[in-house]
Amino acid sequence: MKAFQIGEQHSTNTLSATTRPEPIAGPGDAIIAPRLVSLISRDIQILTGTYGPLQDPKRVPGTEGVGDVIAVGEGVTEVSVGDRVVCGHFANWREGPFSANIFSHDIGITHDGWLAEKILLPAASLIRLPDNIPDQDAAVLASAGLTAWNALVETSNIKAGELVLCLGTGGVSLAALKVAKMHGARVAITSSSDEKLSVARELGADITINYKQYPDWSVELMKQTNDQGADIIVETGGQDTLGHSVAAAAVNGRIVIIGVTPGQNSPIPNYISFITKNITIKGIANGSRAMFVNYINALAANDSTAFISKTFDFDDAPEAYRFQAAAKHIGKVLIKF
Repeated sequence: MKAFQIGEQHSTNTLSATTRPEPIAGPGDAIIAPRLVSLISRDIQILTGTYGPLQDPKRVPGTEGVGDVIAVGEGVTEVSVGDRVVCGHFANWREGPFSANIFSHDIGITHDGWLAEKILLPAASLIRLPDNIPDQDAAVLASAGLTAWNALVETSNIKAGELVLCLGTGGVSLAALKVAKMHGARVAITSSSDEKLSVARELGADITINYKQYPDWSVELMKQTNDQGADIIVETGGQDTLGHSVAAAAVNGRIVIIGVTPGQNSPIPNYISFITKNITIKGIANGSRAMFVNYINALAANDSTAFISKTFDFDDAPEAYRFQAAAKHIGKVLIKF
C-alpha cells in the first residue's frame, strides 16, 4: 500500500513517499481506510526533530483523521465493516484518569499513523461517528479538538459567562474558541496577525489582541477586562508565554498548559501570583476515549463547523506539510484520499 514516512527529521523536506505491506487485522484489531487526515503542530515538530527524541525514520506520521472500517480481527464487537470512525491519538487511554501508560500507544509516534492508505488500530479505541458530523469536521477532532474539550470541560469545568483566553490562532485555540462559545463563555484570543484576529472575531471571539502591537499583552488583556483577567487560559505558547498567562489570570483562574514549545526564559516570573491569585496550573495530554465520546455528542447536538484553510491530495502530502509549517494560514490543513 502507499504511505509516507518521516525520514531523518531535520526539516519538513524529510517526508517521503514509500510503500508498506498490507496490514493484517489480528484479534481485537480493526483496519481503517482514511478519508481525510488533519495536520497539527506536532506533525511539523516531528519532521524537524524538535518533538522530543527522534523517531524511527520509517514511522508513518499522522495523528488525527477519519476513515472507514474495512476489516476487523477475531473477537471485535465494538465496530463493524463500513463504520465511519475516529480515534484519539492515545489509543490506550479509553477511560479513567491520566496515567503514564497512555504514551505506550501514541498514533504517529510509537505506532504508525494516518498518512497511509490503511491504518491498523485497536477496535476498542475507535468511535463510530454520527451521520450529522461531516468528514471535514470529524477529521480535526482527535488532537486539537479533544485537547480543547479536555482543557475547558473535563479539566476546568467551564461555566457560562467566564472568560477564556486562547493564545494564538492554531488548531487548539480555534477549537477552544468553539467549545467555549458552545458553553456560553466569552473568549479572548491573541495573534500577531490582524487578518487572523479578524477571522477569530468572525468565529465569535469577544476580545482580540495583537501581541506585536501589545508585546505586554497581559497588560492589555487586564485593561480590556477592567483588571478582572481571564478565568481559564489555554496555554499553548510554551514556557516563554507562561509569565504573561499568570499575569492575565483572574483570581481563582485556571491555566491549562498544552504547549510543549521550548522556552528561552525558563524561570517562571510572577511566582507570587500563584499564591495571591490562587491560580491552578495543570498540564494535560489530549484526552481519553470517554472524553472524546462526550465531545462528539456535544458537537452532534450543536451546529459547529470546522474552519478549514486548505485541502491537499494524498500524493501532495509533502506540500501540505510545507504549507502547515509556513504558518501563514488560519484554520486546519487537510489531506484527502
